[in-house]
Parts: sequence; C-alpha cells; structure tokens
Amino acid sequence: MKFPRRRFLQLAAAAAVAPAFLQPASALDYPTRPVRVIVPFAPGGAFDIVARLIGPRLSERLGQQFIVENRAGAGGNVGTEMVVNAPPDGYTLLLVGGPNAINATLYDKLNFNFIRDIAPVASIVRVPFVMVVNPLVPAKTVPEFIAYAKANPGNINMGSAGIGSSPHVSGELFKMMAGVNLVHVPYRGAGPALVDLLGGQVQVMFATMPSSIEYIRAGKLRALAVTTATRSQALPDLAPMGDFVPHYDASDSYGIGLPKNTPAEIVEKLNREVNAILADPVLKARFSDLGATVLLGSPAEFGKIIAEETEKWAKVVIFSGAKPD
Repeated sequence: MKFPRRRFLQLAAAAAVAPAFLQPASALDYPTRPVRVIVPFAPGGAFDIVARLIGPRLSERLGQQFIVENRAGAGGNVGTEMVVNAPPDGYTLLLVGGPNAINATLYDKLNFNFIRDIAPVASIVRVPFVMVVNPLVPAKTVPEFIAYAKANPGNINMGSAGIGSSPHVSGELFKMMAGVNLVHVPYRGAGPALVDLLGGQVQVMFATMPSSIEYIRAGKLRALAVTTATRSQALPDLAPMGDFVPHYDASDSYGIGLPKNTPAEIVEKLNREVNAILADPVLKARFSDLGATVLLGSPAEFGKIIAEETEKWAKVVIFSGAKPD
C-alpha cells in the first residue's frame, strides 16, 4: 500500500516535537516518589538545621516527602560522593555548603570534582560565624582575646567541626590576620565541638550562628564578634570582626545541588520552589532569628557563589597547611 506523502510528513513532524512535550511533562509531574536530601554532616550543625527547615516545606509544596538523611564522613565528602554517583533524576539532593568549596583544595585526591559533578540548583541562606569563648576565658572583647592569646601562645585550644570545616578555616583566617597561635582541636561535627566548648575542654570556636545562638542567648557561651562585614539582626549588639581585624569576613553559603546531567526542567522547577519557600515571611523570620540571611537566586548565581568561595578558601587552606586525617 502506498503511504500518502502528506500523512508521512504529518507523522514525522509529530515524532520530532514529541520529545519536547514529553520532557516538560515529566518535569511537571516531578516528583512522583519520595526525594532524599543528603546532609553530608552529623545532626545538630547548621547543615542539618537548614535542611530540616527546607525539607518539610518542599514536601508541602510538591506533594512528596523530602527525607533528610545525614551521611557524615571525610569532611562532607562521603555524602557528596554519594550524590555525585546517584542517578541524575532529581531524587537525590545534596545540601551544599562551605566545606564543599574548601575540600576542593584541602584534599589532594577526590573521586569527584565538585564544580564539574554537582549541578547548582538554588541558594538558600548565608550564615555568619560567631567567635565564641567559654565564659571562663578572661577576654570579653576581640582585642582582649588577641592580647590574651599572644600572652599564652600555643596554650589556647580552638575547637572546630573537623579539619577543613568552615569553622576551622574561619579560625585559621583569624589566626592568619590577627597573628595569634591557637591550637586547633578538630571534632567529628559542630555538635561535639560545642559540647566540649561548653565544658571548657576547648576555649574558643568560630561557630555557625544557628548552632550557637541559643547558648549565647542563655549566657552559656560568650560571643566576641560576628564574622561578617556588618552586624547581624539576630545579635545586633555584637560587633563585626572587621572592626577589630580589618577586612576579615567569613560566612557560609548553603544551597541545594543535584548530580550533573539532571534534566534542566527539574533543576528549574526546584529552583522556583525553593525561591518561593524563601519568600515566605514566616521562614525568613525564622532564618533571621538564627542569624541567617535568605539568598534568593538562579542556579547560575548559586554556581557563581560556589566558584568564588572555592577560590577564597583555597588561599586560607594553603596558608594554614591544613591536611585531612
């Protein structure tokens, strides 16, 4: 039977446009099953807090559970590599933060290249650190602490969430710029480090504001400065570190990433949903109360933040000579 030329052209045209309709349809239906949000650190720290504030709201908006899973290890590399190797289908998200930028220089050999292998989806918040001391430390200001540290070189312990963690390199930046000698004591996460800071086993820490602010408000820790260039609304009476150590500025930017080659439609859909969640005044107020500043933006803008922080922290890691265990 002879196939009419006009009918053949109609079918060919339909076949050509079909994928264009199918791809948006699949993204439109996403997600159709639960989604995992991998937090590459232990519970209790800022990573965990941010994920558990965002996860339930994504569940509400998208009609599927966004389940937070803590996969700690190797300074965040275990959880990150898990996402790198996950299928690029939008069902395994990574809570991205400063350590991902730091590890690019800290580790000589990684099984992945973070900037190449993780697709930026959406920024969430920028979180300052707070220089906090145990109340038994006699210093009540940053200048007093610097004088105290110079009078006691090598006798003051600085806790952190681990070698190469954001609290660690923020402390190394302070040591570099203030010219003091503090003994770094790494822990397996911010939570255990804060416990020992409260107990006096370590004397100082550059802690994330969400993880430390309640201890500060309760008087269990003494805050000396916030690490950003300006004051924080959450602790408005606390001076910025730059007032005492000119040009000092340190913070952590958190966001969401996906395995490379995840369909652009899924990336864009998640970006829209995260930005809509962050526009909610109730959530903005909650983040502000924790000392975090909401960061709305496109995937490309979040990618730029990651690239800039990777370059910045590379210099500090090289100066400090930090090496992973």
